[in-house]
Amino acid sequence: MSITGKCYCGDIEFEANGEPFMRGQCHCRECQYLSGGGVNLVLALPEDSFTYTKGSPASFTRDDIEGPVTREFCGRCGTHIVSKAPGLAGAVMIKVGVLDDPSIFGKPDMAIFTCDAQSFHHIPEGIPTFETVPG
Repeated sequence: MSITGKCYCGDIEFEANGEPFMRGQCHCRECQYLSGGGVNLVLALPEDSFTYTKGSPASFTRDDIEGPVTREFCGRCGTHIVSKAPGLAGAVMIKVGVLDDPSIFGKPDMAIFTCDAQSFHHIPEGIPTFETVPG
């Protein structure tokens, strides 16, 4: 599968090749901050299958918590492109909203950090849910 996408202003573009090994829905409090309150939908692929084809992202990693996620985003428009989590070393989690064809997401395989889910978040019936991350 060939996956392409870009940020809102078009300064950052990327491509990835391969099959996602996870389609996730994250409800953690950090994702709520970054999404404006909603869930975060991601496709996880091996990091070596992902390449920026235009521009270079800015990145942010918190230094005040244990095991922080690194977030890469457009320094101009602020669009989040990917996350890299220590618990998924060697993987990149592409934000579904930046995909040229978001419909390739389909539906999530799982919902994580449901301990932080808000009453207005929708978790599809029948998918595995995890209070934090799968162990």
